[in-house]
Amino acid sequence: MLTPASLNHKPLRPRCADTDWETLTPIIKAFKVQLPATRPTTPNLDEWLSDSRNRLVALLRKHTPVSRQSHYSKHWWSPNLTILRRGYHKAAKNQHFSSFLLTATLQNLWTAKRFAYGRAQPCFPSLPGAETPQQMNSLLLDHFFPPKEPFSLPPRLRPHGTAPILTKEEIWSSLCKCSPTSAPGPEGIPYSTGKHVNKINPSFLLKTLGPLVQLGYNPASLKGSNGVILAKPGKPSYESPSSFRIIVLIHTL
Repeated sequence: MLTPASLNHKPLRPRCADTDWETLTPIIKAFKVQLPATRPTTPNLDEWLSDSRNRLVALLRKHTPVSRQSHYSKHWWSPNLTILRRGYHKAAKNQHFSSFLLTATLQNLWTAKRFAYGRAQPCFPSLPGAETPQQMNSLLLDHFFPPKEPFSLPPRLRPHGTAPILTKEEIWSSLCKCSPTSAPGPEGIPYSTGKHVNKINPSFLLKTLGPLVQLGYNPASLKGSNGVILAKPGKPSYESPSSFRIIVLIHTL
C-alpha cells in the first residue's frame, strides 16, 4: 500500500552486507519448515507461509546490524526549521539576483536568463478531489491497480494433478536473474541475502514455494509491496494519475 511520507526520522536500514553469516550459517542449515496440510484452507495456508517467512526474517534481522545515524546528522532538526531555511535561502537568492541585474551586461545576459528561470521543480501529484494524502493514495491505487471483480475460492485447496513439481534448480535459476543491487521490498532484505540463504539451505524456498505451485495459490503475505511514484517527463499537466508511473518493490524472500 502506498503511504504518505512521514515527518519523523526514517527507520534505520539493515546493513545486509555486514550480516554475521558465520554465526547465522549453522542456524539456517538447521532451519526446518513443516509442510502444510494436503488440502488446507486459504487462511491456514496464509498463516503457515507467514509463520515460516517471519521466523526466517527474524533470524536475519537478529544477526544483521542496522545503519547508524551519521554524527553529522542534526537530531534537533524539525520540519519548521526546513521551512524557515527555505525562506531564508529564497530571500538571499532574490537579493543576489537583484544586485546582479543592476550590473548585468550583454555578455552575461544568458546567465541572467538561467537565474530567472531556475531549475525545473519536481512534479508532485496534484489530483482534483484529493485534498489529503489518504485520498491521493486511494486515487493512485485505483488508477494503477483497478479493482477487479471478487472471485470465490473453494473452502479447501486441492493439488492440481497437472502442476509441475518445483525443483531446486528452477529456484536457483530464477534467483540468478535477480540483481543483488535491486531495491528491496517492505522487509528491507535484498536479493543478495536471499541467494545466500538459498545456498545454505535450499530446502527453505523449495518447501515454502513448492506447495503454493501445487495448490495454485498466491498467499496474501507475498502480495505486500512498496510503491514509488515517478512523474513522466514532458507532460503538459500533472493533475492526472496518467502523468505518473509507479515502481513496485516486492518481497525478495
